[in-house]
Amino acid sequence: MKQQADLESEFFYGRLLMEGIQHTVTTKQGLISSFTIRYLMRAMMAGFIIALITIFTWKLKIDFLKVTDSGVAALIGGIGFSVALVFIMFTYSELLTSNFMYFTVGMYYKTIDLYHALLVFLVCFIGNILGGLVLFLMLSISTLLSDEMIKLIITTTEYKAHTLTAYDIFIRGIFANFFINISIIVSMHFKEAFPKMFVLMIGVTIFAYMGYEHVIANGIIFTGAVVNGISSEYYLDIIKNIIMSGLGNYIGGGLLIGLFYAYLNAPKSSK
Repeated sequence: MKQQADLESEFFYGRLLMEGIQHTVTTKQGLISSFTIRYLMRAMMAGFIIALITIFTWKLKIDFLKVTDSGVAALIGGIGFSVALVFIMFTYSELLTSNFMYFTVGMYYKTIDLYHALLVFLVCFIGNILGGLVLFLMLSISTLLSDEMIKLIITTTEYKAHTLTAYDIFIRGIFANFFINISIIVSMHFKEAFPKMFVLMIGVTIFAYMGYEHVIANGIIFTGAVVNGISSEYYLDIIKNIIMSGLGNYIGGGLLIGLFYAYLNAPKSSK
């Protein structure tokens, strides 16, 4: 029996990682079942953080475009945006796109069923968007958003929702969540805070700089555009982007990372 356990440990060397993810899934399910409002608030905090860091990123891009070329400004903006995931992970906030990976692992090992996984996705999505809405409503009664930034919100929404095709959004969505969740997987191997932070920032910097599509970041940008008066003619395009980027994000994070590594580290599925 001990020899069998040793062999499984050698061949399925990511098994402990998968067990940790299953424990996290069980905890999250318990939280949303017993403390639904508190779970929603955790999700709202994640959306609020993303919205706040998005504003910070746009300010960086606008200011650096005055002194350097667009490529350098985009890279600096990507690095600036990467701190959002660090803040979210270390405050135990709830982000939909990382839950795609967690709960797909949970479903594979039957730690959670499809109904409860979908419930978590729905509540988490609503909370993330509400968090962004709260921030933009706060900003709407202040002078923190310059005319340049409001213009950037509108033009970014028009580009993401209207100019990009559904297939383009879908493929970009796959890569966005692939990099986010592979960063989370790698960060789990470190106990110290700094290496975790560094790895998380690398994945987000890549997806932000490359212009991949993240359903929550997009949803929050679109919320800001609606609050700041974008034409209603873009609403259907906004829905298209949310659907296609969401599907892409699930494949990139849920299947290519979550399901892939769950299968690789499942002794029960191997002879």
